[in-house]
Amino acid sequence: MNSKIFRISLIAALAGFLFGFDTVVISGAEKKLQLLWQTSDAFHGTVVIGMALFGTVIGAIFGGIPTNRLGRKKTLIWIGVLYTVSAVGSALATDPLSFGIFRFLGGIGIGASTVAAPTYISEISPANNRGKLVGLYQFNIVFGILVAYLSNYLLNGTGDNDWRWMVGVEAFPAFLYTLLALGIPRSPRWLITHRREAEASKVLERLGLGVTVTQIEKDMALSRSTALKAEHIFLQKYRLPLTLAFLIAFFNQFSGINAFLYYAPRIFELAGLGESTALLSSIGIGITNLIFTLLGIYLIDRLGRRQLMYYGSFGYIVSLSLVAAAFLLNWTGIMVPIFLFLFIASHAIGQGAVIWVFISEVFPNHLRGSGQAFGSSVHWVLAWLIPSSIPWLMNLIGPGPVFGFFAFMMALQLVFVHFMMPETKGVPLEALSAQLTSGKQSPRA
Repeated sequence: MNSKIFRISLIAALAGFLFGFDTVVISGAEKKLQLLWQTSDAFHGTVVIGMALFGTVIGAIFGGIPTNRLGRKKTLIWIGVLYTVSAVGSALATDPLSFGIFRFLGGIGIGASTVAAPTYISEISPANNRGKLVGLYQFNIVFGILVAYLSNYLLNGTGDNDWRWMVGVEAFPAFLYTLLALGIPRSPRWLITHRREAEASKVLERLGLGVTVTQIEKDMALSRSTALKAEHIFLQKYRLPLTLAFLIAFFNQFSGINAFLYYAPRIFELAGLGESTALLSSIGIGITNLIFTLLGIYLIDRLGRRQLMYYGSFGYIVSLSLVAAAFLLNWTGIMVPIFLFLFIASHAIGQGAVIWVFISEVFPNHLRGSGQAFGSSVHWVLAWLIPSSIPWLMNLIGPGPVFGFFAFMMALQLVFVHFMMPETKGVPLEALSAQLTSGKQSPRA
């Protein structure tokens, strides 16, 4: 693999580290904040937790605008700025509303990063390594999750304001990421799309891809007519990639993954574990997530996206059914963490490894930013609605029925994978776009 492309992709993928850290760090502080500010379950889920999630929705919906207009690189830089401001502001907050506002800014960064980072990496990657390189983004997400769980465990009990350090420590990696992002090149495909061929040629030479601007332009077959500028992802000919992006994002969240990550310590306590043991078990979740994400990234360009989704779907159904049974039949203690570890492993090797790669592949070059924004928006709207309702649902019907519902949804995901999902491994972006927009899906393997 080209070491220069790997290094640049890794820097861009560090946006994923901040995504994972920011998403999960609240899990160690959320119960402390509810006790501190004496908020109801509804207010806590909607404002203290939900504002960050609402921010991800806004970032995902509108992230395609700066990604397309300012460029992938500039968008990544601004994402770093948002993460930094959010971390500092959240740590200094004195009331739940101001805390929610600063968390909202971080949420915008998360949502926008799911548009800009996979788009950027997919556009600088050779087809045979695209899955691995875009997979670096997902690897960094789970690495950030692990570090957040570990950070929460180490900072827990260090003082009355330990929660401030939990949410504020993110400012250090966020600032470092912003500096590193300043040094990466622009996407050559973005430059070509915006008629900046000379700059694109220099970037291609720097990356050492072995292709020229002329070759890429020929593959892209971009029309310079005004009709191209009027195109959008909701045209009839883009119905298939739009449907694929919607469904993979839809099922990702109806696995219950974000609901679990946000409330892992709370769920472990409901299973009969003490606070300290619950936080320690969360670290185990982070380690399991990391190991199986690495396995998924290793396999994604070997077995393909669709095969990994098969493995993940079966694992989801088994593990979520066991978790539901454990709560319904009062199997307390060590059994629930074991079943949840299996759930995390299934997610990491399946949806976790595939989602951002797959969405970044199925749309044509000139609409990739908009398509990525659409898929990310579906993901984050559900990631806002589902976790925000978890405290209320846990009290209303209990964790057993909640996890049972998620298991049912994963059975539906298996149907989607078998009957609809195409295989995209090893197919050049331009060829894949031609296949999907013509209604001819790539071969299933």
